[in-house]
Amino acid sequence: MKKVLVMLADGFEEIEAIAVVDILRRANVVCDMCSINKEYVKGTHNILIKSDCCIDDINANEYDAIVLPGGLPGATNLNDERVKGFVNELNNEGKIVAAICAAPETLESFGILKGKKCTSYPGFIKDRNDITYIEDVIVKDENIITSRGPATSMIFGLEILKSLGYEKEAEELKEGMMINFYNKVVK
Repeated sequence: MKKVLVMLADGFEEIEAIAVVDILRRANVVCDMCSINKEYVKGTHNILIKSDCCIDDINANEYDAIVLPGGLPGATNLNDERVKGFVNELNNEGKIVAAICAAPETLESFGILKGKKCTSYPGFIKDRNDITYIEDVIVKDENIITSRGPATSMIFGLEILKSLGYEKEAEELKEGMMINFYNKVVK
């Protein structure tokens, strides 16, 4: 069974973290919400989340993917040497490294996006010389997955699920969660 680590720091964007955790757990993927400081982490909209573990108590090599939600100052707070070590370890092993919204900027500061295609929330990392910025919902370059922001969180979670090898489950969830109805508005 695959294991995913979703990093939480004070000021994280709640939807971007919880949507991913929810989708992965619906597919029976082990998904740990990991705090970089304390058991309870406050999101950018003052929602308090109880983490499953703390970064100092786990080993990165136990995981198949790491996810960095955005939000401010959450993404900035993830710019931490321990998080950098985990991200680099998983990236060096070709495991999934995923970031959404402002968090691709954190990956960029770790050197992970050099020479890669990526996306982010508008205004973040767009004009960098060493990356190829693409304005799209999801951008996947080898093992790196990036996405735009809160509204793209469920699609981001499904892409992570597919990239873990759960294509069938992702399609079933897309149908069951009615994600395929997004652009259908009756007037």
